Amino acid sequence: MRLFVLGASGGVGSSLLEQAAARGHRITAQTRTAGRITETAAVRVAIGSPVNRAFLERHIGGQDAVVQCLGIDGIGRTSLFSDATGALLPVMKAAGVNRLVAVTGVGAGETRGHGGWLYNRIIFPLFTRNRYADKDRQEALIEQSDLDWTIIRPAPFATKAVPGSLQVYTEIPPGLQLSSITRAEVASFILDSLEKGSFIRQKPFVGHA
Repeated sequence: MRLFVLGASGGVGSSLLEQAAARGHRITAQTRTAGRITETAAVRVAIGSPVNRAFLERHIGGQDAVVQCLGIDGIGRTSLFSDATGALLPVMKAAGVNRLVAVTGVGAGETRGHGGWLYNRIIFPLFTRNRYADKDRQEALIEQSDLDWTIIRPAPFATKAVPGSLQVYTEIPPGLQLSSITRAEVASFILDSLEKGSFIRQKPFVGHA
């Protein structure tokens, strides 16, 4: 596949580039900062803002799918996720690119309160709640589109994988807590979803208990 990856220099994005190239895909990798991604035979770097519609128009035509895995470092209010999505959706429609995978996370929509005690009680209220307010807006925009979208909601990120297969839920039962997933596991799940055409117009919540 030909993939346009937004947020390609972040943790999930960089792992996605490596795994996608190993699987034989070709990637256009968006980054806002020159030098953060090395071009290879499989990876072409596109330097620009994910909210700049003209930049998106230059790169989305001819792609098979778009992967949106943007991130931020700050804890204050943001509109990056909804602004980038608002710019992206009409460009994809105009270019005839119908497949979108967007990574949001635990804290979006009905996943709130399902990330384990540490995340639910400390990390979310103190550090990530503002970004998830905007990710809720992002998800709403995607759901209103007529694209073949998948919204992936990973559990809290961990540096080391735990034993066992990922748990995947498109409906969240009461009491469920998924407390860890690695960025590499998220990248693999993204590629599996694209290659298999799975989870179309669904919001899988993925991670380990």
